[in-house]
Order: sequence, then structure tokens, then C-alpha cells
Amino acid sequence: MRILQRVFWLLSFAVLTACGAAEPKWAPDAEVARSHYVHGAPYQLTLFTVISNKSGFGGHSALMVNAPAERVIFDPAGTFYHPHLPERNDVHFGMSDAAVEFYIDYHARVTWHVVRQDITVSPEVATLALARVQAYGAVPKAQCATSVSSILANLPGFEATPQTMSPKKLMTWFATVPGVTESTYYDDSPDENGQLIQAPPLLLHHSGLS
Repeated sequence: MRILQRVFWLLSFAVLTACGAAEPKWAPDAEVARSHYVHGAPYQLTLFTVISNKSGFGGHSALMVNAPAERVIFDPAGTFYHPHLPERNDVHFGMSDAAVEFYIDYHARVTWHVVRQDITVSPEVATLALARVQAYGAVPKAQCATSVSSILANLPGFEATPQTMSPKKLMTWFATVPGVTESTYYDDSPDENGQLIQAPPLLLHHSGLS
């Protein structure tokens, strides 16, 4: 039974992060500048974890950084894409509230749910985290939790972050950090939800992008 569960987890994991090398991307300066979004205080780090509804295994980790300069999502080796949210090596810009909702909706579906964990940090820690995610580079497939845990471990106050390839283990540890709040998102969208990116006008309207 354990072997069958392990095989199921590996197959499910491939839905979100298929095996392969890193895929570098570098959006033009004009697109990044046009999508620049400042959310303001409180400055926070947000860990997103995508969990299988069938097995309970973690399928993906991502880190949102809300710093004084801007708010971005580091989505290492992820499949997330929207034509109005430019990407530079797994860092997605333009993350307004509407864009964040879209990000969650993209991942939450009949087979997966999303756990969001937020913690307020100092402007200095948030600024350092922003620099870390932008400097990390494109992440190889199946290394999402490894990259996020590495970034967190190099931030003041998060040195105890376990170095792990398991999104579930990282999520479980993050929940023990004092001050972390948690929300869970379920959705009955079909597993094949690529059609979601066909709705940019709504995103543009709510986020103020153009």
C-alpha cells in the first residue's frame, strides 16, 4: 500500500511540476515596469502550498513577498502563467489582490487545495526576501520546496527553516513560527484548468494593469 501511495504521489506531483531542467525566463523591462505593484504595509511573507485532496501529499510550494518596493510571487518550477503578469526566472510581477486570487484559483481544483500561510515581518526582512527571490534564478522541476526553504533559511528569524524537498514538511514547519496565520482554499474546478488564463480582462479591471 505504501508503494502504491508513493507512486500515486509521484504521478500527482507531475501535474504541477513535471521533471526537467530549469526554464529561464526574462520579461522585458517595459513589461515589468508596467506591472509594478506596491501593496503597502503590513509587509509579509506568504507561503503557498498545494496539497492533493486524495493523498494529502504536498505538490508545490511558492513564496509571496510583500516588500516596501513591491509585491511579487516566487513560483519556483511552477506552471502558473498569465500574459499580463510578467515573469523573470520564476518571479511573477504585478501581484495585486486580484492577481493573487487568480494565482490561488489557478492551483485550487477538484484534485488539489491551497494552503496560504502569512507572517508579518519587518520592512528590512521583506526587502531582503525580495532580493533573495529575484537573485535565486530559474529553479529545476521538483525543486520548489528546496528553493523556498533555502531562501527562508537565509532570512533573519527563519534560520531554523528545514532544508527539504517536501512542500508538506515545509508547510508544517512554517505553521510553528510564531505569528503565522493560515487559510485554506478549495475549488471544484476541473483538473484541467488551463482555460482560466482566458479571463485577462477581469484581472486587468480589478488590478489596474494595462
